[in-house]
Amino acid sequence: MNNHYMDKLTFEQYMELSKESFSGWDFGWLERTGRMAVGTLSWNYYNEVLPYVRASKSMLDMGTGGGEFLRLLQPLPRITYATEGYLPNIEVAKAALSPYGVEVIPVDEDEHLPLASEQFDLIINRHESYAASEVWRLLRPGGIFITQQCGGQNDIELNGWLGAPPPEHFQWSLSTAADQLAEQSFEILRTKAEATHTRFFDIGALVYYLNIIQWQIEDFSEARYQKPLEALHERLGKDGYLDTTCDRFLIAARKPMG
Repeated sequence: MNNHYMDKLTFEQYMELSKESFSGWDFGWLERTGRMAVGTLSWNYYNEVLPYVRASKSMLDMGTGGGEFLRLLQPLPRITYATEGYLPNIEVAKAALSPYGVEVIPVDEDEHLPLASEQFDLIINRHESYAASEVWRLLRPGGIFITQQCGGQNDIELNGWLGAPPPEHFQWSLSTAADQLAEQSFEILRTKAEATHTRFFDIGALVYYLNIIQWQIEDFSEARYQKPLEALHERLGKDGYLDTTCDRFLIAARKPMG
């Protein structure tokens, strides 16, 4: 019997694991294996939006991904739409949400959504870009907008470790987002901001993640960043994990009556 203790795979073996298929917007494959863990926040987005869902007759979910989160909120308002801009997710979302009577609308740009003005009592948005002016147009007077956003410092360590430029959105913050909504004449009801961490336990999990969040390092590929990735693999072998900043903020806002 070979008693040599094998504490990690080779870099190449982890790269093979990074090629696992991805569907919708569900990181469950990484989280179920425990290879990536996201720190908890002091609020829960589900609990933030659910009372408004129950009180609304019409709702829009912006950036529904594969419809994973929206399905958790059922029973949904009788009129519920979802938008999605990432092409591979659109058919996944349609298949997941059509049994609930939700129409999924493909979108190309935040400033022009193919939906009627003043159509919704509630718009929810989890980690999706948006234009404040278009949210205003789509909400009825008295309507509510609730968004949880990834701040600009989210995963910023990845850029530094790999020698990549910061992402385009690196200055995005609670104050910037709240100011934009206030300038659009929204009444800000609630805000919250917090930084926790996302922990990666192997280089394959980190590469899998970067292949999905393409906005973080726009020119990312295993081949282009192989040397710094190999250095991180060695660091993981010594330290056991790598932590990046998990930058989140929450805003609830109302479009005033009249």
